[in-house]
Amino acid sequence: MTPFMLHLLRHGAPAKPGLLLGHADMAPTPEGLAACTARAQGLDVAAIVASDLRRCAEAAQAIASPRALPVQLDRRWRELDFGAWDGLDPAHVSSAALTAFWVDPDAHAPPGGERWSALHARVGAALAELPGSDVLVVTHGGAMRAALAVLCGFAREQAWAFDLPYAALLSLRVWPGARPTAQVVGLAT
Repeated sequence: MTPFMLHLLRHGAPAKPGLLLGHADMAPTPEGLAACTARAQGLDVAAIVASDLRRCAEAAQAIASPRALPVQLDRRWRELDFGAWDGLDPAHVSSAALTAFWVDPDAHAPPGGERWSALHARVGAALAELPGSDVLVVTHGGAMRAALAVLCGFAREQAWAFDLPYAALLSLRVWPGARPTAQVVGLAT
C-alpha cells in the first residue's frame, strides 16, 4: 500500500471566538481566512475536502481557488455537536457540567449534543473515504483530534492534549487499508 499525505487544517478565527462552536455556523474573520491560506501555501495536494460549516468551507474555497481545485464539502468533518451549549460562551454553562464533559465526553455529553465516540466514528468513516492521494482537509479542532485517535490509536486524553489553535496545520503520512494507520510528520501552530 502506498502512503499518502493527509494535511488537517483547523479553520481560522471565527467572527466571535471563544464560544462553544460545534455545529453553529459562523463566518470566519478576514484575518482567519488569511491565516489559513498562508498556512496552506506550499502544500502540494490533489484534493481539498472541508467541513460544510462556513468557517471551514470559506477557508477551503480561498485555498482551492488559485489552485483550480474543487472543494468537496463533507459534514462528517464538522466539529463535535455541543447541542444546547452550541454557540454559548463557556461562562454561561454550568461549570460542573462543563468540567464533567471535558473529563469524560462520552458519559457527560452536552444536553442534546454528541458523544466523543460518535465524533470518532463519523471522522473514521470520512477518513476511510478519502482519496488515496495527498489531500488537505479543512476542519475543526475536535475532528482533528478524532482523526489522530482513529489513525494513530491515541486515547481521547492523548488526542485532546494537542494544542490546535486557529489555522493549525497537522500533517500525517497515512497508510491506507482495512485499518489505516498514520505517522505525525508535522504540526504548525
